[in-house]
Amino acid sequence: MAPLVLLAVSVSSPALAAGQLPKTVVPVAYDITITPDAQAMTFTGTETATVDVRQATRSITLNAAELAVTAATFDGRPARYTLDSAKQELTVALPAAASVGRHTLTFAWKGKINTSAAGMFAIDYANPDGKPARLLVTQFEAPDARRFAPMWDEPGLKAKFTLSAVSPAGQTAFSNMPATKITKRADGSQLYNFGQTPIMSSYLLFLGMGDVERHTIAAGKTEIGVITRRGVGAQSGYALDASKRLLSFYNDYFGTPYPLPKMDMIGGPGSSQFFGAMENWGAIFYFENELLFDPARASESQKQRIYTVIAHEMAHQWFGDLVTMAWWDDLWLNEGFASWMEGKATDALNPQWNAAAALVGSEREGGMAQDAVASTHPVIRKLETVDEIGQAFDSITYQKGQAVIGMVEAYVGADAFRTGVRNYMAKYKYSNTVTDQLWSEIGAAAGKPVAEIAHDFTLQGGVPLITVHGTRCAGGSTSAVLSQGRFGLDAASKAPTTWRVPVTMAVLGGGEGDAIVRGAGGTTLTAKGCGTVIVNRGKAGYYRVQYDAPGHDAIVRDFTRLALADQLGTLGDDLALALSGDQDLSRYLALQAAVPADADPLVWNMISGQIGGLAGVFNDTPLEAGIDARSRAILRPVLDKIGIVPVTGENPLVSTLRESLIGRLGAAGDPAVAQAARAYVAKLSSDPTAIPPGIRLAILRVYAANATPAEWDALLALTRAEQNPVVKNGYVTLLGNAKDPALAQRAIDLVKTEEFSAPQRASLLRAIANRHPDAAFDFAAANVKMVDTFNEQSSRPRYIVGLAAGSNDAGMPAKIRAFAAAHLAAPSREGATRTINAVEVRKATMERLRPAVLRWTGG
Repeated sequence: MAPLVLLAVSVSSPALAAGQLPKTVVPVAYDITITPDAQAMTFTGTETATVDVRQATRSITLNAAELAVTAATFDGRPARYTLDSAKQELTVALPAAASVGRHTLTFAWKGKINTSAAGMFAIDYANPDGKPARLLVTQFEAPDARRFAPMWDEPGLKAKFTLSAVSPAGQTAFSNMPATKITKRADGSQLYNFGQTPIMSSYLLFLGMGDVERHTIAAGKTEIGVITRRGVGAQSGYALDASKRLLSFYNDYFGTPYPLPKMDMIGGPGSSQFFGAMENWGAIFYFENELLFDPARASESQKQRIYTVIAHEMAHQWFGDLVTMAWWDDLWLNEGFASWMEGKATDALNPQWNAAAALVGSEREGGMAQDAVASTHPVIRKLETVDEIGQAFDSITYQKGQAVIGMVEAYVGADAFRTGVRNYMAKYKYSNTVTDQLWSEIGAAAGKPVAEIAHDFTLQGGVPLITVHGTRCAGGSTSAVLSQGRFGLDAASKAPTTWRVPVTMAVLGGGEGDAIVRGAGGTTLTAKGCGTVIVNRGKAGYYRVQYDAPGHDAIVRDFTRLALADQLGTLGDDLALALSGDQDLSRYLALQAAVPADADPLVWNMISGQIGGLAGVFNDTPLEAGIDARSRAILRPVLDKIGIVPVTGENPLVSTLRESLIGRLGAAGDPAVAQAARAYVAKLSSDPTAIPPGIRLAILRVYAANATPAEWDALLALTRAEQNPVVKNGYVTLLGNAKDPALAQRAIDLVKTEEFSAPQRASLLRAIANRHPDAAFDFAAANVKMVDTFNEQSSRPRYIVGLAAGSNDAGMPAKIRAFAAAHLAAPSREGATRTINAVEVRKATMERLRPAVLRWTGG
């Protein structure tokens, strides 16, 4: 869509829904000036908004929250205004009826700088010399741009933004576009005038300010920059190199070049309970640990994490920024696609990580886990309130969305899929869309019925279950009967549901067949060759697979001949089917026993996580000790084989496996790992880099989990002495990891104080909840006002109730219901429902698995 278009909402956008603004007046352009007072934690602002009046009106309604508006005019004449705080709406009563056409609306206001990530917020930290410093940045997704300036704060109401800001002497301001003019004022402050943005959604606007340094790299016509607090810019090299390669990949893949003159990535030394990075167009914000690579402290898994986060946020520069969902119902168009794209780009540019296979063992399992319980929901769903929008940022949106897109690509073919995406980008750039517009372009490119299949996976919740039986070989080909059901971890999630599932069936060493399987009636698939049958080869399909006894026996027998993705996916399916009661745990254990000592590190990494998950199911029960003993017996030989100390030049996946093994064995009480952790940490007071970076985080977690009171005191002393704000954030979280209930209470006592920052207190309490959910929830429920002060608005509906997710207390569901009834509006209770569901599912799973676990552990 051309830049001069006044309203970039596609013709198929949804009708006005509750929670949306009237479309009789829409924005064309904003000119905003902001003057912050970082010491007072306030700011003032002025704005001139050019609007298009589409229907004559006597009033105009837009969004505003936590703003004290002091003046308003319409076409130069004073206007009256009222603020509805509950609706977060500002209504301007016009001095006379506004005619159809262009008009000008102005405001002046005073705003609040927050201590957590909503609107404009402050990140406090210590410089290397120990002096305090404050970085100001903004976070507007989902609906928090209205805390910065009065505006039409909806994704479908795109406009152009011209931003100006006053920075104190010695500080730099930065935004989506480069500064066109910097004027030094008499008091030493500077007025930054930034270039006008392309037409874009309000939640993508960004402003930052502080004592920073900027490092750059050229990537064609685009200048890529990393902006950091002063003194750590040297850690930006990895991100700059990664982003240059990614930009070239994305420019080619999308077929539409990145359109802005620069792309800054800003690192802030803070944290949030809601997000780790945000795709502001041309000014991507990251918390520092998600962007900067410190070779003295970062492990291989952190290195990979930085890369994938950068890949995700850069993908958003097209999917989300250039083309934006019309309303939050289609949030998955942003997040599901960016999640899928991060995996595709990472796999293409870093083949040594086996990213495509790794996603089978991580993201696929994460999405299916949330989708297989009663509290699941469709990928696309109706959202109205601010809290409902905030709750939509979950595993269904991200991980299931990612998996569904991968399935569609596998169904139509990679080339046709990319052609459809390129056509979609070219057709809708600078505009807004709904999901069916994407399916239409991909379907047209592929010549296949994409939409009808995709609808089954996006408009209803749940995970299909494909059962395989009746396998036989005749005439040199193998056939099998495939039936469809529903996989679920509780009764409600097993309700009859039908999907059109694109299923593939391969014969090991032979050919492959495919069909659309729909309903419980059997579908016969045939493939050339005689041998072991593999359904969903490569695990691109979003469904679980259950084999009959002969089929499963063949998979176990030939496990080492399976492709890596199929090894991981089958391990995932078998354990999930045991958790759901669809098959006995013995099948998973037989498969696990078939894994050789020299299996791919990703396979052992997954097994380590799966055994840890079983221990979590039986947390604080007599069977936990037995599972821990099995952990040590199974995993200790693997760690002995690769060694506890990283080896220069080793396979990076061996390094990530070592981290996983140290963590699981440390949690399982392995004495050698616990002793190694104590020995390493004892050296930190004299040498901050004493722990090899490849195992640093894992060692610290083991130490914290097994800490004695004296060791916990030593960790607290390290925390208090630490000047590096990112390292300190990590230490604060570690204080909540202790198994000892008395130490958990001491950590809760720290939460009560203001010794740590608001985000640090939120992270500390969440860490306590990982091992002591009942204590954490009870404290938070009794101190709601206090907890709300250190948590951003967008996290509040889920934060306190989420603390109880690991509870095994039979009375916890009732306590959560009572809390929700007292403190959460009905549309804000999804987090409570999900937590109750998690507690009830785990209890049922525990009872279901108890006999099999008893046999396995010899209990």
